Amino acid sequence: MGYRRALATLLATTTLLSGADPATAAGWSGYEVAYWPMDEVYGATRMVDTAGRGHHGEIGPEVETGVTLGGDIGYRFERLEPDTPPTRPGHLVIVAHHPDLDPGDNDYAVTLRLRTTGKFGNIIQKGQATVPGGNFKMQIPSGKVQCSFRGTRGLLEVFAPFTINDGVWHVVRCLRVQAGVALIIDGVQVAQRPGYTGPIANDWPITIGGKLQCDQILVGCDYYVGDLDQVTIESAPPASWPAG
Repeated sequence: MGYRRALATLLATTTLLSGADPATAAGWSGYEVAYWPMDEVYGATRMVDTAGRGHHGEIGPEVETGVTLGGDIGYRFERLEPDTPPTRPGHLVIVAHHPDLDPGDNDYAVTLRLRTTGKFGNIIQKGQATVPGGNFKMQIPSGKVQCSFRGTRGLLEVFAPFTINDGVWHVVRCLRVQAGVALIIDGVQVAQRPGYTGPIANDWPITIGGKLQCDQILVGCDYYVGDLDQVTIESAPPASWPAG
């Protein structure tokens, strides 16, 4: 099944957050802020955003592009020893900061396909744990996906109750709305937590594949290992959101 079709099915069948009760069923889909198909050829240095807002990314030289992934094309990230210098910034894909990539106070979701047998790694994030303005990230400690949203009013995290580092493709979605946060895997909501994070907005880029500011000694870079394909960011934009 194609990714766009799979995502549409996911949205149609998933229990999502709504109102005051995080377990209330209400399908939510937002404005497509960025869509990275990750179908560039081998050796590409630019990750193309096809959503139309120009959020193209810089592909590090250690990221393998043009990888055939079960009939599709995607990126591969090699395994790096955790918390072991030197840092490897070439392992990252970096998308420059833009305000419409921030969750702000909007409903917001990050969805992607992954395949891994690894037991650690930050998959995608904007900002890090102590940066002003908050941050969000999706990571996979011990093979279990975790969604984290930290805003002006606090931190909300949800954890998958099972591992997905089985070498099989999975569609993973982290969702933050006014009522709380939720984690959806392969069309099924597997975790949710009620609460209000407050706005999230920082001046950091989006990084895919690990942390940007780290030294592998005091701050681990948490480099992801595995395959990635087709990342989508959705938001509910304010009426004043400028075009382009």
